[in-house]
Amino acid sequence: MTSGLLGIQFNIEKARLDGKVQNLASYINKETLISAHRKMDRKKAKGIDGVAKGDYEINLGENVEHLVKRMKNGSYKPEPIRRVYIPKNEKDKMRPLGISCYEDKIVESVIAQILTKVYEPKFYNESYRFRPNRNCHQAVREIIEHVQYHKVNYIVEADIKSFFDRVDHDWLIKFLEHDIADKKFLEIIKEFLKAGIMDDGKYFESEQGTPQENGASPVLANIYLHYVLDMWFEVKVKRKCQGEAYLVRYGDDFVCCFQNKREAEEFYQKLIERFAKFGLELALEKTKILEFGRFAKENRAKRGQSKPETFDFLGFTFYCSENGKKEFFRCKVKTCKKKFRSKVKAMKEWIKHNRVMPLMEMFKKINQKLRGHYQYYGVTDNTRSVKSYLNAVKWLLFKWLNRRSQRRSYTIDTFYNGLLKTFPLLEPTIRVSLFYR
Repeated sequence: MTSGLLGIQFNIEKARLDGKVQNLASYINKETLISAHRKMDRKKAKGIDGVAKGDYEINLGENVEHLVKRMKNGSYKPEPIRRVYIPKNEKDKMRPLGISCYEDKIVESVIAQILTKVYEPKFYNESYRFRPNRNCHQAVREIIEHVQYHKVNYIVEADIKSFFDRVDHDWLIKFLEHDIADKKFLEIIKEFLKAGIMDDGKYFESEQGTPQENGASPVLANIYLHYVLDMWFEVKVKRKCQGEAYLVRYGDDFVCCFQNKREAEEFYQKLIERFAKFGLELALEKTKILEFGRFAKENRAKRGQSKPETFDFLGFTFYCSENGKKEFFRCKVKTCKKKFRSKVKAMKEWIKHNRVMPLMEMFKKINQKLRGHYQYYGVTDNTRSVKSYLNAVKWLLFKWLNRRSQRRSYTIDTFYNGLLKTFPLLEPTIRVSLFYR
């Protein structure tokens, strides 16, 4: 973050007395825009203008000066975003993403930095995604901490239906106005919200929603859920609970932990009403209350029920277990089946379409993919799942390398004791500890 943005800290300190932050638009200036440009990834997809980073920087100084001038006289208008679709884990489902024009990208980047500077002191510790120095493993670790060491007996596993498409613009601006007094800065954000969408050559007005993972959208989404969910849970829900209650949120995915079943059920019903007020909706088929925690197995056994249910969060399945010697309760995780299957399927397609690649290059790229898989899924208690993934990759290699030609290239022996000796695959290791140190 540039020195120009560091000055926002003074305004934030002052806002604790005056109530709102002032003069934020002044931080969208030549210095901060050039800084944002320099940090922009050259490989980012192009918007409807077809301009890439390399194109824009040919006359960088002149382009930025012209941009600043238009922002000062009010003639700057963001272009519609280009909507693209990428596959989701579910079969035949696609996830929409928004790609802005290059000039809009750098403005959005500065806006995101400013909003982060303003709202980081306000956000609760329970939210993890799109925030500095926070990641998914910390969110997973937090849930394990609550379940394993606190009085948690019930889990509310929730899913918001199409969250990024349903963000209400009017409510979002009201939330921003609660903390920001700079009308010019808010007008710029409004312009981005109503810029519109180009989808397959057709223009659509953007009456609600923020394009997923686009520009300032992540921090705007966090601001929205900060007021709709986080603050409400902290101020209203927790204070009325007689038992313990915890929230862990990662973007629009969240899990709530409760000591008492009645309070978990009350929260579930009130959550539906709360979300409806702000234009959001729970995916009821993916939202449930389940008995979970250190006493779940024993209590369910007394009632003649099966072992405790599991729940999925951030690609992991959480389940009730014990330590190796069965001395005490442990909340453990493993790669969830849906993610495992999608990862194996993706690897299968890659090997299938690249099986004629030179072996040295192929194994190098596969090891890069394995390294990425281990960095995410190589966590405490998940050794078996990452080893299963490696075994699946080996079997896929054996299958498809034998289809490089009409003749069978390898036997089991020559593959495992020959090829894999020459080009060894990266062995799984535990990269992340889920224990608090």
